[in-house]
Amino acid sequence: MPDDLGLLALNMRATAMRPLLGLTVLVVEDSRFASEAVRLLCIRSGARIRRADSLSAAHRHLKVYRPAVVIVDMGLPDGSGLELITKFSTEDATARPVILACSGADDETLVEQAFAAGADEFLVKPIDSVASFQQVILKHLPEDMRPNGPRLLSNEPIEPDELALNEDLSHLDTLLQSGNDTLPYVAPFLQGLARLSGDETLKKASDGLTKAMVAGKERSSAIAHVREVITTRLSTSELV
Repeated sequence: MPDDLGLLALNMRATAMRPLLGLTVLVVEDSRFASEAVRLLCIRSGARIRRADSLSAAHRHLKVYRPAVVIVDMGLPDGSGLELITKFSTEDATARPVILACSGADDETLVEQAFAAGADEFLVKPIDSVASFQQVILKHLPEDMRPNGPRLLSNEPIEPDELALNEDLSHLDTLLQSGNDTLPYVAPFLQGLARLSGDETLKKASDGLTKAMVAGKERSSAIAHVREVITTRLSTSELV
């Protein structure tokens, strides 16, 4: 049977330095680099993290435990994150977790769809601010699960493992080789990676890929350029 939503919170009280202590966060995210960023945010906040890289994996997790917070990527390998958001939003209020939708694409349509499905907040990747991460979760937690008194705000930067970034880039390069059909999945994925890694060249390439996908023209040249940037990025990384 799944754990009760507040069980851990009852046994481990939040503190000013670790305001999410005792909470379990389920991250439904196929990007290893983005997941690593959230893992670091959770560590600095006191939360326990569980990761699922697909809808099917998320459903398997939910047979074992009940998270207090769920962060759902809108674009997953086996479907839309909207399915999971809808499932959580229709549950009894006492069992319902805080629901955060996220995407690498700053798309108003996605935002509207996420809120319509029942999301509490929509986060545009990168999710890299400890203070903002904590605040958005605390805002939607029941009052008895929040820390008492003032909270210490942290501006400490997070630095996800570069190996995770390289794995994501290699995966996207493989998908791009298969043609245009993968673009609706690859484009927002790549945008999120570019923002989180702070790679301006990768960001410009990802923006070009998104524009080509939306316009429906010059897609082949945009794909070729992104693949060239990825190859250079991986080669440079291997030399460091």
